[in-house]
Amino acid sequence: MPLNIVLIEPEIPNNTGNIGRLALASGANLHLVKPFGFKIDNSRLKRAGLDYWKHLNISYYENTEAFFKIHKTANMVFLSSHGTKDHWDIPFQDNLFLVFGKESVGLPKSLTEKHPDKLFKIPLFSEHVRSLNLANAVSIVIYEGLKHVNH
Repeated sequence: MPLNIVLIEPEIPNNTGNIGRLALASGANLHLVKPFGFKIDNSRLKRAGLDYWKHLNISYYENTEAFFKIHKTANMVFLSSHGTKDHWDIPFQDNLFLVFGKESVGLPKSLTEKHPDKLFKIPLFSEHVRSLNLANAVSIVIYEGLKHVNH
C-alpha cells in the first residue's frame, strides 16, 4: 500500500498543487483537511498541478476532527520544526500517514502536544532558517519513505 500525505489546512495553492503532483509521481494518497487558504478550482492550484489533478487519489475532509475520526486507527507520524527526532528515523511502513501543518504556523499545538513520541523534523543546518517550504518538506520526507518502503 502507498504512503499517505496529509495536509492540515494548506494555505498556498501553488504548494498544494506541487504536492498533488508529487503524490501522483510517488504513488502516495493525498489527504486535504479544510479549511483551505484557497479554492480548489483556483487557477494557481491547477497550474501547479497541471493536468495531473484528475488522476490523484485524493480525499477531502471538512476539518481535523473529521479526518482523525475517519482514520483513528491509522499509523501516523507528524512533521514539525518542533520535532525532536529527525525524519530519517521515522519508522516507515506501507500505509503510513505523514501529517504536515499549514505553511504559516505548522501543525496545531494540540496535535504536537498529543503526539510528542510521533513528532519528527527535517534537520536544518543553519540558524538563519526557521523551516522549509511545505512542498519541499513533503518531497524530502516522501522520497525518504519510498526508500524504506520499497526495499
